Amino acid sequence: MSHDPIAVSYGRGHLSVSLPPDAVATLVRKQPLPKLADPAGALQAAFSKPIAALPLAELAKGRKSACILICDITRPVPNGLFLRPMIETMMAAGIPLQQISILVATGLHRPNLGDELAELIGDPWVLEHVRIENHYARDEAAHVDLGHTPTRHTPVKLDRLFVEADLRIATGLVEPHFMAGWSGGRKVIAPGVAHHETIRTFHSARFMEDPLAVQCNLVGNPLHEEQLQIVRMLGEVYALNTVLDEDRDLVCITFGEIIASHQAAVDFVSEATNIRFDRKFSTVVTSSAGYPLDKTYYQTIKGMVTPLDILKPGGTLIIASECSEGFGSAEFREAQAKLVELGPERFLATLTAKSLAEIDEWQTEMQLKPMRLGKVALYSTGLAGDDRRLTGVTMVDDIEAAIAESMALSGDRDVAIIPEGPYVVPRFAP
Repeated sequence: MSHDPIAVSYGRGHLSVSLPPDAVATLVRKQPLPKLADPAGALQAAFSKPIAALPLAELAKGRKSACILICDITRPVPNGLFLRPMIETMMAAGIPLQQISILVATGLHRPNLGDELAELIGDPWVLEHVRIENHYARDEAAHVDLGHTPTRHTPVKLDRLFVEADLRIATGLVEPHFMAGWSGGRKVIAPGVAHHETIRTFHSARFMEDPLAVQCNLVGNPLHEEQLQIVRMLGEVYALNTVLDEDRDLVCITFGEIIASHQAAVDFVSEATNIRFDRKFSTVVTSSAGYPLDKTYYQTIKGMVTPLDILKPGGTLIIASECSEGFGSAEFREAQAKLVELGPERFLATLTAKSLAEIDEWQTEMQLKPMRLGKVALYSTGLAGDDRRLTGVTMVDDIEAAIAESMALSGDRDVAIIPEGPYVVPRFAP
């Protein structure tokens, strides 16, 4: 029996994947959520009826300055929808425009500049009239030291521009995150605008190897608990959270006190994102969610970790990621070279003694999870030369042949396909 080709997210478009005739396909998609018919109206409603907070117009009254955090280019947040209305509401309440700033929460990623910044902001008026800065985690002078978290003693240093603002608002996207449970809300602050020591503590083995530091879990998740403690140390903070569907259209927007408004967005999307299966698969085909998440191999590892719950031990995980920008940082390349040289066990042994992870080494540590479970095969048109070797996984030039090979190897005709990659979380629930 022939199958219709399946469109898998890849770069700015899709990859058409045809399955072998004898394959039995299971499509793994989020449950459909109703699109917001009037996003601008929904935004104003969120501002005027916030969660556990006063309306934005009242919050802004009497404030001398404001700082708005936005995610960097790796997250498709609809900044063009909300930045100008948010800023205009602040101005109408009396905050001078020159005292309002936007800070790009880069974490340890590179800054977003030029055309990329224009794409990220999504509004020429904002780009022209508002002070916009990138966060630089390695700039010592740019951070305020708030001490250490009470429970796990994480050093807390945050970007001065945000800490010293009179009104502080984080904005972001709520989607599954393979360690912190969910992105958005408190995560935009730490690691978003945190000092490299704070970030590298989060990324050390004692957090990364914790069985509760997984996608869609906030209960007992050590990263989430530390992030909440950091928010409480910082004091009064608000957040605007967005949820998008598979078409990148807005389905939910919340505004209010940062912890409560984030939880409301998580509650909204959680059920639709966690898809339960009573069986596992020997062949799982997934993506890195397309642009902008699949710009680098570094980000691709998220797509490898998220579907592991439904991969049979010894099975094959096939992932498509364009990697249009190549590999990732020099530090990540170094970590991958060490993995390829030492092998998974010896590489992990070098990590467990460290209280601070090397920059970007933690992503290589996450790659150990799929490698422990089965075989990883990567289809990418953006990686060339030595980059392909340094992935440490099997590179394939033909996804359909890789699927057929996996089916033949396992003797299992069932194939799970996750077109949207890590934005969907399949769960094994027998």
